[in-house]
Amino acid sequence: MAHNGTSYQDEYQRSIDDPEGFWLEAAQALDWVVAPQQAHSDVDAPLSRWFPDGEMNTSYNALDRHVAAGRGDQIALIHDSAMRETITRYTYNELLAAVASFAGVLRAQGVGKGDRVIIYLPMIPEAAIAMLAAARLGAIHSVVFGGFAASELAMRIKDAAPKVIITTSGGLEPNRKVEYLPTVREALEKAGVPALPVVIKHRDGFATQPADLGFNAVDWDTALAAAVPAAPVTLKSTDPLYVLYTSGTTGTPKGVVRDNGGHAVALLWTMANLYDIHAGDIWWTASDVGWVVGHSYIVYGPLLAGATTLMYEGKPVGTPDAGAFWRVIAEHGVKALFTAPTAIRAIRKMDPEAVLLKKYSLGTLQTLFTAGERLDSDTYHWASRVLEVPVVDHWWQTETGWGIVGNPRGLDPLPIKAGSPTLPMPGYQLEIVDGMGVPVGAGEEGNIVLRLPLPPGTLTTLWGDDQRFVDSYLSAFTGYYATGDSGYVDQDGYVFVMGRTDDVINVAGHRLSTGAIEQVVGKHPAVAECAVIGVADVLKGQKAVGYIVLKSGVSITQEQLQLELVALVRKEIGPVADFRKAIIVDALPKTRSGKILRKTMRQIADGNDYVVPSTIEDGSVIEALIPFLRG
Repeated sequence: MAHNGTSYQDEYQRSIDDPEGFWLEAAQALDWVVAPQQAHSDVDAPLSRWFPDGEMNTSYNALDRHVAAGRGDQIALIHDSAMRETITRYTYNELLAAVASFAGVLRAQGVGKGDRVIIYLPMIPEAAIAMLAAARLGAIHSVVFGGFAASELAMRIKDAAPKVIITTSGGLEPNRKVEYLPTVREALEKAGVPALPVVIKHRDGFATQPADLGFNAVDWDTALAAAVPAAPVTLKSTDPLYVLYTSGTTGTPKGVVRDNGGHAVALLWTMANLYDIHAGDIWWTASDVGWVVGHSYIVYGPLLAGATTLMYEGKPVGTPDAGAFWRVIAEHGVKALFTAPTAIRAIRKMDPEAVLLKKYSLGTLQTLFTAGERLDSDTYHWASRVLEVPVVDHWWQTETGWGIVGNPRGLDPLPIKAGSPTLPMPGYQLEIVDGMGVPVGAGEEGNIVLRLPLPPGTLTTLWGDDQRFVDSYLSAFTGYYATGDSGYVDQDGYVFVMGRTDDVINVAGHRLSTGAIEQVVGKHPAVAECAVIGVADVLKGQKAVGYIVLKSGVSITQEQLQLELVALVRKEIGPVADFRKAIIVDALPKTRSGKILRKTMRQIADGNDYVVPSTIEDGSVIEALIPFLRG
């Protein structure tokens, strides 16, 4: 469906030739308290500031604006819990009332503009309500994925220094309940703030009660009933909306900072132009609010657009079967689904002939969007065949907040090439350069970099650490943002993303640092040293495998070590790491300067061609490892 017949090429070119005009025009789709006259400022260069003279409120634009336009009775949020077999719907009027009241709850706890609020919730409506309520007050939310262990949560509490934490009794997995309160209690102790106020949404069926753990507890429902609703606070466009922590390769996680104005403008532009989703359309992003996809496209994007957003508490398979996604689409009349390739692979593995699909009518579905990891050709062709709709891959990062490369379905759609997320989106000047920063030719693999300034909606800095932001992203190639991914551009300009250039792995769309897993594995008393690499996995994209050198004189079986390491990683990082395999080896291949050759190990494990670097200390170590890597 063409959007005014506008061509991608015209829009893209305009965004590069006249970024001021392009983005000021896009900004007119929002309601501003003070409309911006300037799109971009580089007074803080290399940091970017978008719409620096504009003033607005994101929560107002996501909710009040639609109610004021007479669309308060439209459904804003559908919560479909396959775990509880319940469906809850909120109109824009109802969601606005809940958000304004919960903002009142936060304000009563002393939360105001610039204060931080940590949200540790599963896929329940309260997660969206809490985010929008914080945004209403000008507070900065930091959502922590509900699967993270206490030490990960504690690190984020320490870094963000929140006024309050918002959580619930627990989360639901297909075969178990995850108690949240003991994790939160342990995290508060570890972070040294045991008395921090904790707002707790009670859910039936969980063992731990707040009183058992001596929380400074505020009951969500009681406080909400007594709350005085809060009006939206006027903010500068450049004021922070949220901090979202991403995998750092070492030590402290990196807190990606998103602003208010640039973020809202970019997301609203993508809803119409990239996804072809407009007011009243039913949109489903099957992700989690703890990840950037959940921030951008479960909560903010669809509500800014006045669409109906579907929030799903369940899995692609096992809740109850591999037809779960098709049921949700059919039952709610979903126009477009956005999910990770992992989900589609899991469905295909359980139901290769898509027999369960035949039970449902998917007449409303127009597009399947995927992101989070590479959409492999097999999965692309299978989904295209069984769904009979365009399957559109696009590529982006926690740091960018929205698609770097995509296929804009709201403009004149572009031809799809299997294996490519298509072309750069407006505002992104993508180039492929070699290690020295010199551009390479078509079809030649290199580092994917983006010319500065980045478009609106992308990260403005790292929380509390501008220098680390510059060092991490802007210092490798002068004048560019380094994506940390490698890839190439073909003769038609189509981008192909090949993988990470560092040691961050992608497990089922979740970016995890192998360095962080190695730190945990290294704590085991039997482990002398280890290398954790991401090995290609048909279902999850990559899986973490540990190669372990034992301390001399230690006697332990591989089975026992594996059992203990799996438990340790689960405790320290959480089930999300999906670490299940540890292999004892005699030695690890290293350069003379002592760096472990993880990339070479990965190449061998994945069955790819590899060149043993000339800097290797002992070539026989690689030879001895090959059976273990290929095994």
